[in-house]
Amino acid sequence: MGPTLKNSGLVGLGVIAGMAVSMQFSAIAQKPVEPGMPLEELRQLADVYGLIKTDYVEPVGDKKLLSEAISGMVASLDPHSAYLDQKAYRDLREGTEGRFVGLGIEIVISDEGYISIVAPIEDSPAWRAGIKPGDLITRIDGVAVQGLGVDEAVKKMRGEPHTKVTLTVVRKGTPQPLAFAIAREEIIQKSVKGKIIEPGYAWLRISQFQEPTLEDMAAKIAALYKQEPQLKGLVLDLRNDPGGLLQGAIGVSAAFLPKDAEIVSTNGQLADSKKHFYGRADDYALRSDSDVLARLPAALKSLPMAVLVNTGSASASEIVAGALQDYKRAAIIGSQTFGKGSVQTIRQISADTAVKLTTARYYTPKGRSIQAKGIVPDLLVDENADGDGLNGMRMREADLDKHLANDRDKEDAKSANDDIEAQLRLTAAERKRKPLEYGSADDFQLKQALNHLKGLPVQLSKAAPRGELAQHSATATP
Repeated sequence: MGPTLKNSGLVGLGVIAGMAVSMQFSAIAQKPVEPGMPLEELRQLADVYGLIKTDYVEPVGDKKLLSEAISGMVASLDPHSAYLDQKAYRDLREGTEGRFVGLGIEIVISDEGYISIVAPIEDSPAWRAGIKPGDLITRIDGVAVQGLGVDEAVKKMRGEPHTKVTLTVVRKGTPQPLAFAIAREEIIQKSVKGKIIEPGYAWLRISQFQEPTLEDMAAKIAALYKQEPQLKGLVLDLRNDPGGLLQGAIGVSAAFLPKDAEIVSTNGQLADSKKHFYGRADDYALRSDSDVLARLPAALKSLPMAVLVNTGSASASEIVAGALQDYKRAAIIGSQTFGKGSVQTIRQISADTAVKLTTARYYTPKGRSIQAKGIVPDLLVDENADGDGLNGMRMREADLDKHLANDRDKEDAKSANDDIEAQLRLTAAERKRKPLEYGSADDFQLKQALNHLKGLPVQLSKAAPRGELAQHSATATP
């Protein structure tokens, strides 16, 4: 068996959801066959295989049939178990490494069906070529993109290093379309941002837990302290953070908690799945010779904190929020998180394919199961001053078909609103609203987090909370 890498990956579900993954590279073929295999069912599988080969309307390749059989078998278990073909396995590795070969742009689909540029990554090929936020891509290598979809557009823009792709761009205020011939390069994504938002108070955002995250966070915190040596409060922003490396979640938690504090535990059938993880370099350092947290200022352990979360905060970000909440180290502010509390193990079955299998649940230091429930904030605060907007209608783990139940609670936490028509109306209204830039002057939840740190009144959610949500919002005080 090769090296083990604990991480939590990224799933596209319309909303962004995370997953905690244990990357264990092992050869499935070396495992002994379980005794008592269901021979009758295996014969039926062989019969169906033979029937398709002989009777289907056109020939079907053996590789396709067997791959799809594996995929269907694994996918039937739960929403996060899956067969990873060559592309899916490569995408998973790229996501955790925080690097890929492409142009370096963040994109969304515009209302007209074109590809809209949210922002180019600084110093990327697209940034150097002059691509700007708000540009609309109408063609990629001469092919119209209207109705293409994000995944297909990304596929067309990625490729081999140093190969070129031509983007046709419509820019507001420019009468004629612009053509950009851009050479693809390896892009390294930055998952950590931060700034002093006002004297004495800092904002630190982690958008995903990747291999460089701890190193980047330590460097950013050092820069913040250099700019503002007398910090009085820190807002850790985990909104829409879908997860990432488990080591990153442990390390980020350990940066703010007492030395050697328990961060998270896992439990499943396998002996290897019954583990406790602590704020120690052995559990968070990706290299045995490196402990980036040792360089952090000692004052960070006692710096007043608030943590921002929302429905898009999942997996590794829920581990951080849960640990800081259990130790009462920080006030958790925002809306109930996604509820992705299961661990997946990646087992390689060929040079470029693997199976991702759910093998355990994970728990906060106080033994709370996050699965299908998430983290309930101490202070329920809407995304906007006039309501929670689209965030309140997002899909959560408990809404997914075949999701694992929360083994510590009898009932899964369900969505507050299952009215499809209401969701569609709200979605249409949200499209007209200017996209929220986290950390900006218009960031309502960030303002409320600052109010909490200063001891000022916090505008709590207008929605009437029920059950545990009501208990949390009623007992929490600024």
